[in-house]
Amino acid sequence: MAFLRTPSSLHTCATALACLLLALILVALLRKLARRGRPPGAPRGPPAAPLVGNLLSVRREPHVTLMRLSATYGQIFSLDLGGILTVVLNGYDVIKECLLHQSETFADRPPLPLFKKLTNMGGLLNCRYGQGWVEHRKLATNCLRHFGSGQRWFESKISEECCFLVEAMDKHGGKPFDPKRLLTNAVSNITNLIVFGDRFAYDDHDFQRMIEIFSENVELAASGWAFLYNAFPWIELLPFGKHKRLFRNATDVYDFLQRLVERSARNRTHHSPRHYIDAYLDEMEKAAGDPKASYSHENLIFSTGELIIAGTETTTSAIRWAVLYMALYPHIQEKVQREIDGVVGGLRSPRLEDRPHMPYTEAVLHEVLRFCNVAPLGVFHATCEDALVRGYSVPRGTTVITNLYSVHFDEKYWVNPEVFSPERFLDGHGRFVRREAFLPFSLGRRHCLGEQLARMEMFLFFTTILQMFHLRFPQGFVPSPTPKLGMTLQPLPYHICAARRWR
Repeated sequence: MAFLRTPSSLHTCATALACLLLALILVALLRKLARRGRPPGAPRGPPAAPLVGNLLSVRREPHVTLMRLSATYGQIFSLDLGGILTVVLNGYDVIKECLLHQSETFADRPPLPLFKKLTNMGGLLNCRYGQGWVEHRKLATNCLRHFGSGQRWFESKISEECCFLVEAMDKHGGKPFDPKRLLTNAVSNITNLIVFGDRFAYDDHDFQRMIEIFSENVELAASGWAFLYNAFPWIELLPFGKHKRLFRNATDVYDFLQRLVERSARNRTHHSPRHYIDAYLDEMEKAAGDPKASYSHENLIFSTGELIIAGTETTTSAIRWAVLYMALYPHIQEKVQREIDGVVGGLRSPRLEDRPHMPYTEAVLHEVLRFCNVAPLGVFHATCEDALVRGYSVPRGTTVITNLYSVHFDEKYWVNPEVFSPERFLDGHGRFVRREAFLPFSLGRRHCLGEQLARMEMFLFFTTILQMFHLRFPQGFVPSPTPKLGMTLQPLPYHICAARRWR
C-alpha cells in the first residue's frame, strides 16, 4: 500500500503547496511593481503607496474624495488603483469634452478582473466597445421602443402597476413600513414586462430573492474587496472576503435567470417576438454559423440580468430618495400635492400628458436626481485609442472614472449646490427650465439607454404616490439622509407612514 500517504508526507505536501502559493503571490507582486508609474504626459495625481497605490485613500465616499482631490490636481488627474492606471474626470466641462466631443474614444469598458469574472466582458453593460456592443445596444434599444417606452399603450401598463403599488401601500393602513421592497417590485415589474412579457406578484419569493441578491451585489461590487480583487485577482484563492459572496450570488442569479429565460421562451413563435427574450433568440438564430456574431446563450443571460438590474436599481433608489425628501420637507410635499390636485384632482390617475402642466413637480424630481446622485461614478469607461485631453496624454486602454457627482455640485453651474432646492429648475415665472450641467444618465455613446423609460416611471410613480398619500415619518423618528454606499447611492433603510388623502 505504498500509495497511502503518512501524516509526515501530507505535512510535506501542504508545506510545498503553501510555498508554491507564496512564490506565485510574490511573483505577482513583483510584476505589478514593475508596471507601476505614470506614463509620460499622463495627468498628475496624488502620491501612491507601495502595492495598493491610492486604493486606501479613495475607499470611503469615493465620489466626494475624488471631487476634493480635483481642487488640488485639477479637473483631470490620475490615480494608481493597485497598479491600474486610472484617469478621473471631474466637473461638467471636462466630462462633456471627453464623453461628447470624443465620444467614441471614451466608449470602451476596462477589462477589469471583476468584469471578466462576472460577465466575461460580454452582455450589454460591461461589453467591450465593438461589434458585440453595437449589436446588443441596438437590440435593447429596439426592444425598449417596440415593447416599452416607445409605445403609447405602455403608459397604461405603468399606471396599472401604480395601482398595484397603491393597493400594497394601503394595506399598511397608515402605519410605519419600509417602502424599499414594494418600490423595488413595482419598478422592476416595468422592466420585466419588456424583458419577459409579464410582471411578478409582490409575494413571488423566488423573484424577491433574486432582486435582493442584485441589490446586495450592487453594494459588494463597490466594496474594498472588489477593488482589491481588480488589483490582485489571485486573492480569489483566499478562503474569505466579500468578493467570494459576490461570486456566489452571481452564480445563483445566473441559474435563476436561466430558468426565467426558458420559461419566457415557451410557446415562442419564430420572428414574431413578444418581448426581449424572444427578440434575442431570433437574433441568435439569424446569426447562427457566423463566427463573428456576439449573440449567445451566455450573453443572453448576462444582458437580461443587466437590463433588470439597470432598470430597477437606479430608478427605485431615485423614487426612495424622492419619498424620503418629501417627508423631510413637508412644505415641498404640500406644494407638489397642490399642483397635482390642481391638474389631476382625485378622480383620475396622473398621465404623462400632465407633465408639462406640473413644472414644480418636474423641478422636484430633477433636484432629487441632481442632489442625491444615484449613480455618482456611473460605470467605468476606458479609452479604445490614445487620447489627448487638456494637453494630457491618456493611453489606449486606460480606465476612466467620470465623477458625475462633481458635475451636479459644480459651483460654476450651480448656486449653493449643497442645498436641496427645486426652485433652481424654475425661472422667475415658475416655468420649468432645463439645466446644462445635469447628467444623471451620463452622456455620449454609453449614456443610459433606459433614460426615457426611467423618466416615465419616476413621474408616474411619484405623482401617483403623492396624489394618494400624505407621507410622514413615524412619531419621534427622522432618518438620516446619509446614503448607503455602493455602485449606487441608496438611502439607508427608513420607515414611512403613508396616510390616504383620497378614497
